[in-house]
Amino acid sequence: MKLFHSNCQGFGRRDFLQVGLHGLMGLGMADLLKLRAEASAPAGKTGSQTRCILVWLDGGPTHHESFDPKPDAPVEIRGDFKPIPTRIPGVRFSESVPRLAAVADKFTVVRSICHKDPNHGGGNHYMMTGTPTPVPVNCGAFVTFHPSFGSVVSHHRGVQKGIPAYMTMPRQSRSGGPNFLGAEHAPFVVDGNPDSKHFRVRDVMLPREISEGRAKRRRELRSALDRMKRFRERRADDPALAFDSYYDQGLELVTSAEAQAAFDIHREPDAMKDRYGRNSLGQRLLLARRLVEVGVPFVTVYHGGWDHHTNIFNSLKTKMPPVDQGMAALISDLDDRGLLEDTLVLLLGEFGRTPKINKDGGRDHWPHAMSILMAGAGIPGGQIVGATDKNGAYANENVHSPEDFAVSLYMKMGIDPHQILHNSVGRPVPLVNGGKSISELFA
Repeated sequence: MKLFHSNCQGFGRRDFLQVGLHGLMGLGMADLLKLRAEASAPAGKTGSQTRCILVWLDGGPTHHESFDPKPDAPVEIRGDFKPIPTRIPGVRFSESVPRLAAVADKFTVVRSICHKDPNHGGGNHYMMTGTPTPVPVNCGAFVTFHPSFGSVVSHHRGVQKGIPAYMTMPRQSRSGGPNFLGAEHAPFVVDGNPDSKHFRVRDVMLPREISEGRAKRRRELRSALDRMKRFRERRADDPALAFDSYYDQGLELVTSAEAQAAFDIHREPDAMKDRYGRNSLGQRLLLARRLVEVGVPFVTVYHGGWDHHTNIFNSLKTKMPPVDQGMAALISDLDDRGLLEDTLVLLLGEFGRTPKINKDGGRDHWPHAMSILMAGAGIPGGQIVGATDKNGAYANENVHSPEDFAVSLYMKMGIDPHQILHNSVGRPVPLVNGGKSISELFA
């Protein structure tokens, strides 16, 4: 059985809502269709065609050993890694990300996003939704946990060409679900390892016992019955009609030529696979590119194991290279294909790490400073936004909140960040409560 990386809090606490095709709750096509038929949230529309690939480093990645090194700080703060020059004059990154340093002219790093929640659950919710976790958490039925960015995009975009609007791999993060938007906006979970020659996406292929011709005949029979007078006279609010709608979406997915092509990573040439890295993260990033290429609006790539309380430097020597190679390849590949202008690429986790190295050779939770890589969708390349103090402890220049990050993300996706949603009991909920756009991302 494959084990996913966990952080120091583990995954014992039940997530707020985790639903997807063969996601953590093990739901299959029939289960999801049933849940979707019971959901009532309207799809909404938007005119933007911008897509997003959000790479989530679960556990809290260190900013010192990535995009915000402090070589002049005392040894107990600066750590073992040396700074290296980048394509941006005068800007240095950690030696752990040489490939990203070489293409730094293609993206922006925001070094000054911060918040006050040092817990994995709270930080995850804040950075995945733009809204802090309600306090106290267990205060009754009227607690409103917010929908994730991907679910909100799904709410506005809907299914296109039979392909879901929100996909995540290889699992859904704890705050990556739809919450009150309803299960129809949960992510399609693409599990498995694309680096395996046997990789295939479950629930995208018809079951072996049902041929495509047989499925088509079943659909034609149901259509014929629907044309009969007694079926045509069903009321518009008949739940059976809603189920039919989602049944059609499910069948479109397994018979969609676009879906089959997008998921078939084996069509990629060996040179391209090598470029991204022959490892699970690199190949998931390559698959993410294939998905946005056919128009999937929002793809999350979950990559855990960043809660480095002990032995951080040795751990990063094996942990960072796949991220460095894969992200540099993704950004450059999108740029080469003319897709970067319409694709937002994000790299982040729930918070940064402490400036002082602890007694176990690690860094602990630290929400007061973090670095986020942002590329594409018109974001200027080659700039650093904001700064932290001399020890990397606190954001102290051009400081931004998670709300600012959320406002900027939604604006890039063509979604009004200040619209009002309504939760499951009908109460009005702002999509983002306050916040302002990060102006440098729109220069």
